[in-house]
Amino acid sequence: MKNIKLLISGLAMTTLLLTSCNDDFLDTQSTESVDAPTIYSNADNLMAAINGMHRNMYVRQNSSQGQNGYTGQMIISDVMGEDLIFPTTGNGWFRDELRWITPGLVTSGTASYPWTFWAGMIRNANNIITYGAAATGDQILKDKAIGEAYAYRAFSNFQLVQLYGIRYTAGGNNSNLGPVLREDPADILPKQRATVEETYALIWSDLDKAQALLTGKTVTNKSHFTLANVKGLKARVALVQQDYAKAAQFANEARATSLTPGIALMSQTQYKAGFNDYTNSEWMWGVTILADQSDFFGNFHGYMSRNYNSSQIRTAPKVMSTKLYNAFPSTDVRVQVVDPTGAHTALALPSNYSKFPYTSQKFLSVSQSVSLGDVPFMRAAEMYLIEAEALYRLGREADSKTVLTTLVKARDTSFTAFTTTGDAYYQQILLNRRLELWGEGFRFYDLKRLNQKLDRTGANHNATVINNVYTIEPTDARWQWMIPQAEINANPLITQNPS
Repeated sequence: MKNIKLLISGLAMTTLLLTSCNDDFLDTQSTESVDAPTIYSNADNLMAAINGMHRNMYVRQNSSQGQNGYTGQMIISDVMGEDLIFPTTGNGWFRDELRWITPGLVTSGTASYPWTFWAGMIRNANNIITYGAAATGDQILKDKAIGEAYAYRAFSNFQLVQLYGIRYTAGGNNSNLGPVLREDPADILPKQRATVEETYALIWSDLDKAQALLTGKTVTNKSHFTLANVKGLKARVALVQQDYAKAAQFANEARATSLTPGIALMSQTQYKAGFNDYTNSEWMWGVTILADQSDFFGNFHGYMSRNYNSSQIRTAPKVMSTKLYNAFPSTDVRVQVVDPTGAHTALALPSNYSKFPYTSQKFLSVSQSVSLGDVPFMRAAEMYLIEAEALYRLGREADSKTVLTTLVKARDTSFTAFTTTGDAYYQQILLNRRLELWGEGFRFYDLKRLNQKLDRTGANHNATVINNVYTIEPTDARWQWMIPQAEINANPLITQNPS
């Protein structure tokens, strides 16, 4: 292909991005008329393209609010679980996901958005990887850009295979279909879906290449991939594949301060500060959204914060499941950000904000009038949880308790030790994971990887709001989202998932 059409948010918006790069990049030539070797001709341009990919993770790329890159998909994952509750339908955002309607829709914009979003990210990554090989300029910057492109391609395929493929089974043949794998910008012809096994093989290959290229590179800011968060991705992937030895190893290495100096579990004061500052010592990967990049009502905190003045937050603030809340003592800071009364008196919410019991203020926007707030993609706490779970599954319960105790003591100063053993202790690992990562985009994927059913019974769900969708069995077809009809129409070799 002589001319490569890039996603506009991938390159044309680069002057608005988080980190410094060549400010004159593409000022004089349209990306639709310049051939790819020119666009990716030097290291500065490669990094500008990477910055565009960072921005894609949180900006809206179409007219639909709620489809703000990866941040919108994080909300969907938790909405489809049992721990994040809508007391009302509000103005309708995420209602179909809450009711598990979206996975079976082939023409819905929300249903197709993850597929098209990650496919676009993969196209951008492929351009950087393929054409960047011949780029000139600073070799360290060039390696960093290409290394991050490999990490993005791995992460993109990881998200796709978890959503559109069947749960990975360790020891199985995993021959069910996942995404379409593309590694070359010239690969544009109709193509069959790869198997789940083939997809994970490419994910690991890409993560290995990312690790090699990012080893020894300076951490610029937390929107970028680093050696630490690439190892964190390896830990995530290994956990999904039930490769517990690798999961424990990479989770431990990812949170090592030798990789990212300053990484440490946050204080309880920081935990109560609103999860909106990516300079937090615990954050390993995330985004900061600047004022001139705000999408106002579409920002993550425009939906998830307790204080922003949007119709969604005023009428449908995010509530924690009472089953989860009641599983922890009041001395745990993670339940202290939940108000059983719903009043949140310290926030001085206006009278037009609806008040519901057990609403959470884990997430806070800058103010009631500004929805800005940084968004976490990976925190050190997750690495403790992965390592603790993996060690337990390896038969190393005592070691698992040592790891998890470190995390829980940071959250609950009255905690001394775990007194349960065996499966009872394992359930404590899973409960801590649910509470710690509440609202951060993990629950749907955790239920799927654990082969557990969705169970909303016995909590504070509103039957009307969830349309009586209280349970979804692990065998239900809706755990595997349908391939968008537009993709089926454009690619006659693709096979649809069962409905």
